[in-house]
Amino acid sequence: MDEETQLDISKTMVEIKPLQAFDDKTFQHLTSGYTSNARYVVSTQCAPERFDISLKLAQLDAPYIKHFASDPEELAHYRQFLAQSFSWGAYDQGKLVGLALAEPRWWNRSLWIWEFHVAPEYQRQGIGRRMMDYCALHALQAGLRVLVCETQNTNAPAIAFYQHVGFEFGGIDLSLYTNHDIEDGEVAIFMKRKLE
Repeated sequence: MDEETQLDISKTMVEIKPLQAFDDKTFQHLTSGYTSNARYVVSTQCAPERFDISLKLAQLDAPYIKHFASDPEELAHYRQFLAQSFSWGAYDQGKLVGLALAEPRWWNRSLWIWEFHVAPEYQRQGIGRRMMDYCALHALQAGLRVLVCETQNTNAPAIAFYQHVGFEFGGIDLSLYTNHDIEDGEVAIFMKRKLE
């Protein structure tokens, strides 16, 4: 992106408001994947008296590129969240350039943010922070106690962003994706932002 384009984007008035709808093409553009130059290496040690899990950030020799493909069933499930009024969109003159699709879980007062994305050309403009702050404010007003995001150990930029906006490491699932997540090199990391 050239300097002139960056200046034009930074001057736009991106509005954060409740997400009412999204089309498949826009969703796919926003959630297409990520590139990371680092990953958290996950290792475990198990003994009868102790179980240790370690995550250590390591730079990669070549970028890790992950592509996501959405399916109609997943999109239908996400559209059900819209009626619950906890999902937000970032709009530039009516164009959806960022989204936070979230679902409250009342039994433990948590807000699970299942999809959180800003279009690449709009990143590093403070839009993600503003959307996350909207999520936090409205969750707290509704009586929820924590925001939860799931990402992968291979997505170091997402983990860094979550830490930057107040999240802490909240857990790990060694077999969320397959029965061989550690061996395959992609493990689920849960980040949490406490609201109270």
